[in-house]
Amino acid sequence: MTAVAVETGAWLESFTGQQPAAPWLQQLREAAFQRFAELGFPTTHDEEWRFTNVAPIARTNFAPVVGHALACPPEAQPHLAKHAVFDHHAFVALNTAFLQDVAFIHIPRGQVVEQPIQIVYEAPSGVEPVVAHPRTLIVVGADAHCTIVESYVGQASWPAQDRPGGLSHYFTNAVTEIVAGDGSVVDHYKVQLEAAGAFHVAAMFASLGRSANFSSTSISLGGALVRNDVSVTLAEGADATLNGLYIVNGSQHVDNHTSIDHAKPHGASRELYKGILDGKASAVFNGRIIVRKDAQKTDSKQTNKNLVLSDEAVINTKPELQILADDVRCTHGATIGQLDDEAMFYLQSRGIGKRQARSLLTYAFAQDIADRIKVQSLRDSLERILFEKFHEHAQ
Repeated sequence: MTAVAVETGAWLESFTGQQPAAPWLQQLREAAFQRFAELGFPTTHDEEWRFTNVAPIARTNFAPVVGHALACPPEAQPHLAKHAVFDHHAFVALNTAFLQDVAFIHIPRGQVVEQPIQIVYEAPSGVEPVVAHPRTLIVVGADAHCTIVESYVGQASWPAQDRPGGLSHYFTNAVTEIVAGDGSVVDHYKVQLEAAGAFHVAAMFASLGRSANFSSTSISLGGALVRNDVSVTLAEGADATLNGLYIVNGSQHVDNHTSIDHAKPHGASRELYKGILDGKASAVFNGRIIVRKDAQKTDSKQTNKNLVLSDEAVINTKPELQILADDVRCTHGATIGQLDDEAMFYLQSRGIGKRQARSLLTYAFAQDIADRIKVQSLRDSLERILFEKFHEHAQ
């Protein structure tokens, strides 16, 4: 028996033990599980996963978190699993195979939602390793406006008296689909605050209509092994902004893979991902910009900046451009550096201790992303977390 069969076969009992589903959903689940069984878990021999080893996930026998049978509103069925394709994504296939509860948000055409919509996924609890497959579907009608805050909260983030069981070794396998209608404005935030020992694999697929304006900010602070896949497809005249901040230390590993697909002309995209690495932590950034043959007048810029605070931390960064059109303006770049010696000297010459100076400069590096967050409560919360994180290091 092959290693793939052994690893995927362990999930078969959980799959067959699910609650009965409607025929259309059962057919979708079965197709997804079959594809997962064919693909198996990715290995470091796969180019897209060469720096991220998911063997700890593949080898763990996770107990499933039991949800409710899916009752999908009619307006969601044309979109569910239509954007998060699982043909080449094993973890998306696995999530789809275990479709149960779906967090469904529908903003009707022309509606403006002033207050942020909060979606919070709390860590599963139990006395053994458990797995949850959160699924989110956001459909925004033409000319509608909304802000979505999608949070993944680990038990280490809760007050001790509120932690159910204290388990930190769990697996979150999340998929989010976002459909932004023509002329819509969608401001999306994903905050990952999993427990220190958790595995977190997430994929977000956004499809933008004509002249839609979409922004997504990814904040990744927790977890032992984290993978974030972000895929955005732009129609004519659409505008996309992707921002990200990842902070890892100890033996944490975080992998951000992004893809911006300019499928039609006159699209614009901006991307800025910043990472801070300390201890023996490792990180990956792979950003791909695709400009299709007919996507003339595309304007796209991608930047990845990394601050490495220790000699043992490792970052692998790979910005990519795939340009098939000739009338475009596209740039990309990546930097890896340490704290600026002149800035350190300046602060120390003003009576600030070395550790405090280091903390201030690190905080300033991260603050650039925090300042771009439009939701005041979220920005305040992130600034508080950053202050506490870097203030500890300054002691």
